[in-house]
Amino acid sequence: MSSISKALPLEIANNSRNLYRECLRRAKFVGHKQGNTELVVDMVRQQFKKNMHETDPEKIQKMKDDAARGLINHMLFETEKLIGKKLFQS
Repeated sequence: MSSISKALPLEIANNSRNLYRECLRRAKFVGHKQGNTELVVDMVRQQFKKNMHETDPEKIQKMKDDAARGLINHMLFETEKLIGKKLFQS
């Protein structure tokens, strides 16, 4: 099991469908904040669609890890922004 799988719940990190759904949720969140939801969501869809016929288990696992890493990085980024706001409000 990769270290990425430990950071996200297993049902998200190891299941391609759940990972796709979570990536779309994050894309909608980011897109809404930036005013370009359709563009960001389309980028995520294109990446998954481009690789949907991959059969090599190692490549599939690497792609899952990359997607999970992106989700984790975004969550950390948003958390740091919230912490920064709270520090400046005090």
